Amino acid sequence: MNARETVLGRVRDALAIAPPPQVDIPREYRRGREMPAGERLEVLVDRLQDYRAQVHRTTGEDTAATVAAALDGIARVGIPPGLDRSWLAGYSGEVVVDSPDVPAPRLDELGAVLTGSAVTCAETGTVFLDGSPDQGRRALTLVPDVHVCVVDLSTVVAGVPEAVARLDPVRPTTLISGPSATSDIELDRVEGVHGPRTLHVVLRTDR
Repeated sequence: MNARETVLGRVRDALAIAPPPQVDIPREYRRGREMPAGERLEVLVDRLQDYRAQVHRTTGEDTAATVAAALDGIARVGIPPGLDRSWLAGYSGEVVVDSPDVPAPRLDELGAVLTGSAVTCAETGTVFLDGSPDQGRRALTLVPDVHVCVVDLSTVVAGVPEAVARLDPVRPTTLISGPSATSDIELDRVEGVHGPRTLHVVLRTDR
């Protein structure tokens, strides 16, 4: 028996003899609220820009041109296997389709990654990825220095409760609030420490 099994065994033994809870846990917290689409859009853009993300508003038919502009100057871009390839119609560089067989160090050879998104929270400016075919594995979105993420306005919700309600709890979830950054050392902001240094959000609206 290793240390992990010993600790988990003691936890199970303690839970088996613990008395049932004597108080009810309050559940009166806010579970969601409505916010008009126009307001959701403006709040989200404000939060994203505050986090230093680069926001590109576009329509569905102009997605490819907007993506190409965000990827301008990048020679090689990685994409998850289920990405909508029409988004790359205007891109002239090399496209690399990711797979679990590609070791993480090889992902560092990519200039950028292009993905879709699962849901986005306007109030916090947070984009949620859940590993779906158009978003790929977590390593793909953490190793390259530039992340271009396509967000459809139909997937933007007001707050965290609404966002969580749309997610599958068994899927791996990555939360992105702007480029990777830290101020741990003498409060000096450093970007690109734990993930992409640059985040482009291609925000698709109906008009």
